[in-house]
Amino acid sequence: MKVAYVASYPPRACGIATFTEHLVEAIGMQGNISPVVIALNDGKDLYDYPAEVMKQVEQQNLDDYLAAADFINNEGIDLCIIEHEFGIFGGENGIYILPFIARLKVPVIVTFHTILKDPNFMQRTIIHQVGLKADAIVVMSQLAIQFLQEIYGVPAGKINFIEHGVPDFTQIEYDFGKMLPGFEGKKMLFTFGLLSRNKGIETVIKALPKIIQQYPDTVYVIAGSTHPGVIRHSGEEYRESLHQLVQDLELREHVIFLNKFLTEKELCIYLKRCDLYITPYLSEAQITSGTLTYALGAGAVVLSTPYWYAKELLAGERGYLFPFKDSQTLAACVLQLFNNPGAQLETKQRAITYGQHLQWRSMGQRYLQLARLTIQNYHKQDGPTSLFTQVPALNLAHVRRLSDSTGIVQHAKYGIPNLKEGYCLDDNSRALMMLLMAGQFRKIKDVQELLPVYLSFIHYMQRPDGNFRNFLGFNRRYLDDIGSEDSFGRTVWALGYLIRYAPNHSYREFALELFHRSVPHFKQLEHLRGHANTIIGICQYLHYYPSDEGMYHVLQPMVDKLVNAFFENNEPGWQWFEPRMTYDNGILPLALLHAYQVMPSPVLKDVAMQALSFLELVTFKNEYFQPVGNDGWFEKNGIVPRYDQQAVETMAMVLLYQQAQEVTAEDSFTQKMYSCFEWFLGKNSLFVPLYDSQTHGCCDGLQEAGLNRNQGAESTLAFIISQLCVLKAMESTATSHRNTMMMTHSVTYNGLIHVSNR
Repeated sequence: MKVAYVASYPPRACGIATFTEHLVEAIGMQGNISPVVIALNDGKDLYDYPAEVMKQVEQQNLDDYLAAADFINNEGIDLCIIEHEFGIFGGENGIYILPFIARLKVPVIVTFHTILKDPNFMQRTIIHQVGLKADAIVVMSQLAIQFLQEIYGVPAGKINFIEHGVPDFTQIEYDFGKMLPGFEGKKMLFTFGLLSRNKGIETVIKALPKIIQQYPDTVYVIAGSTHPGVIRHSGEEYRESLHQLVQDLELREHVIFLNKFLTEKELCIYLKRCDLYITPYLSEAQITSGTLTYALGAGAVVLSTPYWYAKELLAGERGYLFPFKDSQTLAACVLQLFNNPGAQLETKQRAITYGQHLQWRSMGQRYLQLARLTIQNYHKQDGPTSLFTQVPALNLAHVRRLSDSTGIVQHAKYGIPNLKEGYCLDDNSRALMMLLMAGQFRKIKDVQELLPVYLSFIHYMQRPDGNFRNFLGFNRRYLDDIGSEDSFGRTVWALGYLIRYAPNHSYREFALELFHRSVPHFKQLEHLRGHANTIIGICQYLHYYPSDEGMYHVLQPMVDKLVNAFFENNEPGWQWFEPRMTYDNGILPLALLHAYQVMPSPVLKDVAMQALSFLELVTFKNEYFQPVGNDGWFEKNGIVPRYDQQAVETMAMVLLYQQAQEVTAEDSFTQKMYSCFEWFLGKNSLFVPLYDSQTHGCCDGLQEAGLNRNQGAESTLAFIISQLCVLKAMESTATSHRNTMMMTHSVTYNGLIHVSNR
């Protein structure tokens, strides 16, 4: 069996690295297992890795993760085991693990070393997505199993409990006198691990004066360098504060700092030699601890604060607990144990007995059993799936949150309206159209209540000459004199849509008045997207008023401008309207498909489909939709910018495919429409959902290191409009299926009658 391990790895000084090295060795003990290690680097040091490390990944380089996944896929690997800790993977909260796992084509086991009870949005999302994509999950505490199911929504059937392994300490030779000179006759308290403020070392230091009064030969050994993350942000401030505390309490002869990452042999010697091992952590929120497991496995008598893992591991009188930050109680516990050697010995024996079944050899056997089962069951869960597999229920809660009596607020800070940025015409026009689409789908109270708000806003933003302003402050003062052509066109589109689908004549008459006042400005438009949006609005109008000959004369030159732009820029390898692709790209062919419906011309359809095909080549280079990023534009013969990906790009493609299906009746466009919609749900270049199921808003963009977590009106409306297109397609598909079934039964029945009549 060939197994790939993805984690940090020695000589990198890291607890996960040490764990992985032991796991590789433990599984290798079981038989003919070939290890292939993919080492995660921290970008600071070059490491002299052993032979089993066959590929390296720089933590913050996304392309390295994709290359590593391809390497695993192409090297005959039977299984991939990933050690997960937020800090060792790149991107925001280690998000780069998601595209890495998504690219793998082999079964995957993920071991979670940290599972938070109160994760932030990104942490919860990452664990949830990993839990869905991995074939098996390993955790090292029972509480972790509960958290994964209740907080992260990980399927229970995937979760496996395998405890943290420890070395066989009986096989390590040591001579205290030789290896720890100067400790003869002393009572040793010991703590080891990377230093950071949450370790609570000061609690033990403050307990020492009382202990030393009775046992003046007591020393406290603190082993471990400062955590690299702490050094990056605060330097050695914490360690220096501990030194100062030692000095203030006159404990220089009783506290020893070993500012180094101990080797396993060194660690074993200290654990065997110490009288008491102490983990004085400040918070209960620690789901596992390799240091505590090692101490117990070595047979040390352990005192610990009652964090989650300590309570679980030290149950059954295998150790002692004292309250957080309580140096007085700690001192009393230490003295009680020093005064009662028999109790110490009994606790040590219970620790040794329990530690025997934690040895890496046993853990390796359990991992190997899980590995074989995972390989055996790989793909068994695959089966026929529906086209629409995970469409969330329609929920306008965030739209309502962003809306007030004036209109919909333009921006948000996370899921909270950002009133400082005020309102814009763009978003209120989109909101108007979204409500009309929702109203066609089902009766929703929000439609009746919010429709007049958004329409009133549009009216308020229209100038006396029929043009529109775009931006309005929260104090209802205009912030510009004339808005952009984009905002103008989107408003005409929304008004045309309202004319076509108005819930009553009052709305239609109001929309007609605003629409006709804007018509004189159509011929003044210069930019293609302004034309495209306006064309769609005119086409919506003509669906309701098909006999308005004057409007066809307005429409024709606008359509001609789009077609001519295509032919002027069209050349082999570049079938597009401009010498570059910028933003809202799907709107351009979408406008021609709408125009084709009201003034059928083969040229319009042909140009639109050519442009659509080229847009597909650019945005579907992978197995998922990847819109042209807004971090620079896609120049002819240039490179497609990967980020900043925007929700409106995806909405434009969803609308384009919906219209292409309507024009051609080809069902393949419905599949492509849904593939684009999945971008919102996590089928994107980072494999992270932009839709927030808690707020029912949509994040503002997909960036190289993660998400823009703000959930403004533009992105949220883009999601809901796309969602409504998909829901409509679902309804249409279900209706078509029912009709087909009825026709099949009817044809069969009629056929029998015809046969009998003959």
